[in-house]
Amino acid sequence: MRYEGTVYRPPSEAGSLIIQLTIGCARNKCTFCNMFKDKKFRIRKLDEVVEDLEMAREYYKDYHVRRLFLADGDALIVKTKDLLYIIDKIHAIFPECERISAYGAPADVNLKTDEELAQLKKAGLDMIYMGAESGDDKVLADVKKGVTAAEIIKAGKKLKKAGMLVSITLISGLGGKERVYEHAINSAKLISEIKPEYLGFLTLIVEPGTELYDDYKAGKFELLGPVEVLQELEVFIKNVDSEGTVFRANHASNYVPLRGTFNKDKDIMLAQIEKAKKAGRFKPEMFRGI
Repeated sequence: MRYEGTVYRPPSEAGSLIIQLTIGCARNKCTFCNMFKDKKFRIRKLDEVVEDLEMAREYYKDYHVRRLFLADGDALIVKTKDLLYIIDKIHAIFPECERISAYGAPADVNLKTDEELAQLKKAGLDMIYMGAESGDDKVLADVKKGVTAAEIIKAGKKLKKAGMLVSITLISGLGGKERVYEHAINSAKLISEIKPEYLGFLTLIVEPGTELYDDYKAGKFELLGPVEVLQELEVFIKNVDSEGTVFRANHASNYVPLRGTFNKDKDIMLAQIEKAKKAGRFKPEMFRGI
């Protein structure tokens, strides 16, 4: 396999074969993200991708590749016919593959018709990871996400209609101290509308080289402290209604690890938050990372 630059994947894809279908991110304007700033976006030539699949097969000839993740930032921007071609090649080269997944920016999802998404699902694209970041339109505009909450909801519902598994990411603290309540409440509304199968809650870390970091250093953006982050998360959990959604806030960036399933584990997680606030025990900053 040939990889260009740093390759990112969701935590749950740690054991997956990663193949770069695109290089970088087509959007690449979010003020908080530095993941793909060093890459110029392009869609790789299909024959190169197939060569990588064949090299991977040779390397893993004695290993069952159960899962495959299509990197980089937004594979769904690739033309549907080309995606179908690559998915077909994956199944031909790795007949044992049980799940194919990819990142899908909300705008790219919405560019696909319902029929295209259904085709992709039928072919074997099983799961899409979608970075929503927030359900608050002011926060989304401030971080230059390029979509509104309504457009994110539309994308999530389109994926679910196609039968794909949907995993959404939100970022605690992304609204700063000015939008704590709005970020929490509107994010809860967004998740309640989509009802994704999976939800991951990260906690904001401002990274050098991003616009948000510059705003933070200039005093234009105020970071939340651990207690404020938990208070925001508490508001979110109290107001979300997404029966059956598997919830994880146990990423390296989180001050307190939480995990459960909505709605049945809401009271348990709220009790854990309250206990952590009273004890004042949070992950030290030096151990937090993306």
